[in-house]
Amino acid sequence: MEIIMSRLVLKDNIRTSAACKSRLDAGVFVRVVEKHPWLFYMSKRGHSLKLVDPLKWKSYTLELPEIAKSSTVCFSRDGWLLMHRSITKDFFFFNPFSRELISMPKFELPYNEIAFSYPPKSDNCVVVALNFNVQHQVTISTCYPGATGWISSVSPANYQQFYMKTKIVYHNDRFYCFNVGIESLFSFHPSSRTWKSYPLANVDPTLTQDWYKKEFFFGRDERRALSHMSPSEFDGLTFFVSFYNSELRTNLPWLRNNVCFSRFGYNRRHVSYSFDQSRYNPSMEWNNELELCPPQSLWIDPPNNVLDYF
Repeated sequence: MEIIMSRLVLKDNIRTSAACKSRLDAGVFVRVVEKHPWLFYMSKRGHSLKLVDPLKWKSYTLELPEIAKSSTVCFSRDGWLLMHRSITKDFFFFNPFSRELISMPKFELPYNEIAFSYPPKSDNCVVVALNFNVQHQVTISTCYPGATGWISSVSPANYQQFYMKTKIVYHNDRFYCFNVGIESLFSFHPSSRTWKSYPLANVDPTLTQDWYKKEFFFGRDERRALSHMSPSEFDGLTFFVSFYNSELRTNLPWLRNNVCFSRFGYNRRHVSYSFDQSRYNPSMEWNNELELCPPQSLWIDPPNNVLDYF
């Protein structure tokens, strides 16, 4: 009933809710569901942006401004894209809906992972980039909109054994990284540039719930992560995972206990893994991260009036 009611517009939801108590309960519950993210794909030549509503299977196209053409998308958060121009070696924020663009200083150092904390118009916005070298040293660089340059430093020796595919995720004023080799979480506080280590055996329960159970946030092999989790661990959560970013939703009745990847199957539906059913949908074999999360595709939060931009 929740699934049916969730697909009705508000006007029809209210009308249907008047039929009986069970419909009323379901209707009221889904009226406060979260918005699901949309998928977007860059065209091969980087001239346009294709956005897909994964639940309605509808796609839309946006033409990119000249400055954003042939750029690489690195990260997405709250409707903003962090993009990179390899030729000029600079980053910039771009909002594909409002067409706003915010420049960042040039960044000469190669990067392996990058993320930002808040939308670029926020006073608390900071960008963090990680670079791993062959000696397992980690250089961490930070910057913020309006800065004149990046600040870079090599991490302390006891924090250098990062797994090369680690992801960085922002949570409560700190950026977190996961180390597969020694099963630890590392955190970095950008303002003080201080580090902390969290052995998983001693991790705070709230951190355990938000991080360790959801290992694929940190770039670990998805198949291994999924096989170690159960529906009860997921607590009804829904993850939207891509090559560049991940989105979490706590109240999507029709997708509880699911991981939705940025790959579309042959039936035009996105590929997902259901913990309740313990299988992929559509039911076929997916072998690696690139198949499940192809590059140049990621999840983005559309504005409430998203259709006004097409």
